[in-house]
Amino acid sequence: MSSTSNKPVKIIGLITVIAGFLMIAAGGLTWGLVSTQLKAEHIVVSAVTPEEPGRLVGKPVAGPFTAYAQANAINHHALEGANNRTYAQIGADSKALKAKLAAAGASKEEVAKDAGVVALADARNNTMNGSFLRASLFTSVISFGLAALVMGLGVLFILQGFALAKLSAAPVGVTAPVETKA
Repeated sequence: MSSTSNKPVKIIGLITVIAGFLMIAAGGLTWGLVSTQLKAEHIVVSAVTPEEPGRLVGKPVAGPFTAYAQANAINHHALEGANNRTYAQIGADSKALKAKLAAAGASKEEVAKDAGVVALADARNNTMNGSFLRASLFTSVISFGLAALVMGLGVLFILQGFALAKLSAAPVGVTAPVETKA
């Protein structure tokens, strides 16, 4: 039996280890960048309700859990301010009210100045802002998740690369067929 090492497997193992370290660094850098940007906004987790404020109330938004908690608080307050109506529902209410006023003979200017139409427009604006803020915070939560995933995959790549490097050191060769007695 000849004993030679398997150089291509060793090279693939080394490349895999290097890729793993790069993935850990990229994931860590992403995590740090997102966290730094969130901290720079000086956002503090709001209480959802006075009765049940939430465990993270008062903490600065700087990680996935505080970002998620603040997104939930924003959702609660946006819905509360809009009588539990969503952006789309308020839009439908506004459209129906405008049609009703127009059918009653109101001019476009009168419809635009109607207190109900103005109140619905304000509620819809506030709900829209809440939706945008929630979406931004959820983007941060997703970024943290992807960063953690990439770092975890980096660890797996390193382990796999070391396993390949160890396998490449094992002797490789051709063995003669073993004769069996009949």
